[in-house]
Amino acid sequence: MPRYPGITSDAFRHPLDREAEQALRSIPGFDLIARKFMEVTVDRPQLIYNMGSNIQVGPRQYASIYQIYRECLQSLDIYPEPAFFVTQTPAVNAYTVGQEQPSVVVTSGALDMLGERELRVVIAHELGHFKCGHTTLTQMAIWAAQAASLVGQFTFGISNILTSMALLSAFYEWRRKAELSSDRAALLVTDDLDAVMMTLVMLAGGSGTHAQEISLDEFKKQAKEYQALDDDGINQIYKFLLYNNLSQGIFTSHPFPVERVSFIEEWANSDEYHRIRNGDYAQDPAEGSVDISSNGNGNGAAEAERLRQQIEELQQQISQIRNNEP
Repeated sequence: MPRYPGITSDAFRHPLDREAEQALRSIPGFDLIARKFMEVTVDRPQLIYNMGSNIQVGPRQYASIYQIYRECLQSLDIYPEPAFFVTQTPAVNAYTVGQEQPSVVVTSGALDMLGERELRVVIAHELGHFKCGHTTLTQMAIWAAQAASLVGQFTFGISNILTSMALLSAFYEWRRKAELSSDRAALLVTDDLDAVMMTLVMLAGGSGTHAQEISLDEFKKQAKEYQALDDDGINQIYKFLLYNNLSQGIFTSHPFPVERVSFIEEWANSDEYHRIRNGDYAQDPAEGSVDISSNGNGNGAAEAERLRQQIEELQQQISQIRNNEP
């Protein structure tokens, strides 16, 4: 698996992500909302909730998935590692919460639906959000939308700001563009464009029982047909309204999968991507230099070897149990 020692998020962050965040931060009242948000929302309750409600992944819990997780962490040079959980829900989903005490959460539906390649893409994508520092702003977007729906019922004194469609639109415009940066992180980690695109296909309408009937080539044709709809100006208006239901204050949090396929395929063919793959990228070891040891004592290689052996032993035990089944 590719590794990028000392890589910073600036190396792969999508320019639309940067532009949308700058536009968001330039809106009057944003700083006030940010301060209020930090007063009422902290990482610890989210970690406590995940610890109490979900399964924490580790060397002896979902061992094979934990191995994938550790490899993705090393690839993107992330340390210390965020907590990793599996939550029980049939929906295919994953998300990252928290910044100081972060958690990556993957649903049981994703484990059941996706193969190893696609699961690696999902995990790397979520770690891309953490690497880019998206988690705080994402939570702020959710909080702002919820607060706006409770005008008159909360007492922070900023309801007039929160109800601004400009602010909510900016939040969700940024949130959608942030997904493009994380898709890039997934491609860097896997170096497998088809796996990234196929994951997006599965998220769009995949089926575990009919996966063999899904064609990536056909979905790529669909993506081109979707882009061609812009030739009619009225379709561009419809697309905007589908993303931003201004009358009801409902906003789509992710770009459509067909758009993401087009964006990531374009980047995979770019000089920028190939430069990064060849080791030419923005670096700052102080920001995210990986030490994969559990206690930060510099024995990362030994710890990694110990974990690898533990995982192999567990896998052997599982194989023996299966072989002994009647």
